[in-house]
Amino acid sequence: MVPLVLGQAIDRAIEPGDWSSLALWLGVLAVVFVWLSFSWRYGHRVAMRVEERASHDLRLLVARRVVHPGGGLSASRMPGELLNIATSDARQAASVAVLVAANAAAVAALLVAAVILLRVSPGLGLLILAGLPPIVGVLHLLGRPLEARASREQAEAARAAGIATDLVSGLRVLKGIGAERAGAQRYLHASGASRDAAVRAARLFAGYEAMAMLLVGAFLALVAYVGGRLALAGEISVGDLIAAVGLTQFLIGPFTRLAYSGAMLARARASAERIAAVLATPYGAEGGDTLLPTPQGALAFEGVTHGTLRDFSLAVAPGEMVSIVAPHGSDAQTLVQLLAREDEAASGRVLLEGAPLPSIDLAAARAALVVAPHDAAIFAGPLRENLAPWSPSAADLERIAEATAADEVVGALPEGWDSHVTERGRSLSGGQRQRIALARALAADPPVLVLHDPTTAVDSVTEARIAAGLAEARPHRTTIILTTSPALLAASDRVVLVLDGQVAAEGAHEELTHTSPEYREAIG
Repeated sequence: MVPLVLGQAIDRAIEPGDWSSLALWLGVLAVVFVWLSFSWRYGHRVAMRVEERASHDLRLLVARRVVHPGGGLSASRMPGELLNIATSDARQAASVAVLVAANAAAVAALLVAAVILLRVSPGLGLLILAGLPPIVGVLHLLGRPLEARASREQAEAARAAGIATDLVSGLRVLKGIGAERAGAQRYLHASGASRDAAVRAARLFAGYEAMAMLLVGAFLALVAYVGGRLALAGEISVGDLIAAVGLTQFLIGPFTRLAYSGAMLARARASAERIAAVLATPYGAEGGDTLLPTPQGALAFEGVTHGTLRDFSLAVAPGEMVSIVAPHGSDAQTLVQLLAREDEAASGRVLLEGAPLPSIDLAAARAALVVAPHDAAIFAGPLRENLAPWSPSAADLERIAEATAADEVVGALPEGWDSHVTERGRSLSGGQRQRIALARALAADPPVLVLHDPTTAVDSVTEARIAAGLAEARPHRTTIILTTSPALLAASDRVVLVLDGQVAAEGAHEELTHTSPEYREAIG
């Protein structure tokens, strides 16, 4: 509207004595500028608010999928890659909100400009209306290759971020085995691939922008040329010429916006596809519709064959504390995967309260059966927040801390349970992390608790204390411990020896040490 109002003011200025009309149009021009400023300030604020909310919603969608009890993501994507998708890709995909608003404004401006030019000169208006669709179509075709290139660029960047995250989290292990150079070399290759992908994408985007500017510039030059010829021929007034030239210069903005929107949309679409791929990843475990209103803790394996297990059968009574000795770590790992619903048995059945585990509602199964993995992570922040989901009372917290020897850890920290720990609990020793993770598992207080090597990083005295504490802390709860620790085995109601994927012997720890050479060899 600014070139139109300015043209009207100029036309009035060259008409002798029409000062009131000139003042009127100058006032209109001032109002237009005030309205433009107001519209930009609040319109842009609304668009940015939509973008931020969309980005937030996308992050929540990815986060909910990552922490969904059905799992299924860990095998296909590294944590760093998921973090990149939940942050960078979420923001990139959400940018389409501002893109839509800006493009809507650009299209509206082009239509209004075309109407004005039709009033000034039908020829100019028709030129705009006829030239706009082909240019936008060509730009759209030129932008198609950008989507695939942007997708590859972001995939390589996410892969590099994932490797970097894993490298930093496992730095101590790498140093321990002298593999720092190998780890750095692996990241170097990933980072180089990401850099090369970014350079190739930048070249393509630069070529696209150059072609877009060339097309837009050529079209605007044509509009200016036609308008100038009409003014020279006297078919339009001086004010109309000023309006036409001003509109031609103004049209660079909306045309450029539409030209760049193809590249921006390609990036946003590539990010959206990566988010959609995460959300569409099949769950590792699917639950049924069976509910467990009052689970007692009965668990059984009936002829399970899966992984290294062969026709494995075992029944655990409610309230029983059973230790499973599996000299071959793959047997223990397979049991953990089946109980954690990370995998389904190829044949046979895993029963919880007499119902097949896959048939039980997933949330109900997670509440009734908790698997505490060997490498459980400690969350950054106040130590107390690691038990926050269950918020045990002060008395229960003290009881849990004593049972797991976590009271020694808390007592050694300057602020006790309120002390801050670093990411993954790296400010704690391995034994301290194990005790806090064990305390968290006891705080959950599930009817069935499965512990996988919970004391491998603590000394023998602490281990004996934890063994006695576990037995006291869960007197009427089912506890299954996958371990070779003599202290935990001695505290168990029953010990089961698994060899070649089958139950080879079972009984009390003391009994098996006298009757089973294989058992004695297994526990060292």
